[in-house]
Amino acid sequence: MNDRVVVVAGAVYDGGRLLAARRSAPPELAGRWELPGGKLEPGESGEQALVRELREELGVETEPLERIPGEWPLKPGYVLRVWAARLVSGVPAPLQDHDELRWIGPGESGTVDWLDQDLPAVAEAMRRLPDGVPR
Repeated sequence: MNDRVVVVAGAVYDGGRLLAARRSAPPELAGRWELPGGKLEPGESGEQALVRELREELGVETEPLERIPGEWPLKPGYVLRVWAARLVSGVPAPLQDHDELRWIGPGESGTVDWLDQDLPAVAEAMRRLPDGVPR
């Protein structure tokens, strides 16, 4: 039996930029940046969880495009999976677990202090800018 908790995150693209979210909780992660998302619920696909989490956390509708290759350990028993996603509607706002959002353009990924586990996915997401994702 697989007891891992899957956490999904979105490399959300709009206008040739990638969305970064600054954590406000828990205290050990506060102030660091991540690709937004959350836990997969029972019966959900990764894509369904991503759409739900981004709606809850940011108030936006997104379309998952493809999974970014790889899987990264978080705390014990948790694993991170990342999907590229397109912003469909809404203006992202930090509604839950974040206190700031920022759009990151090509060559700007080093301007925020990313969580360590997000770095490989961010590198791949940035590699896909500006031509790799429909806008």
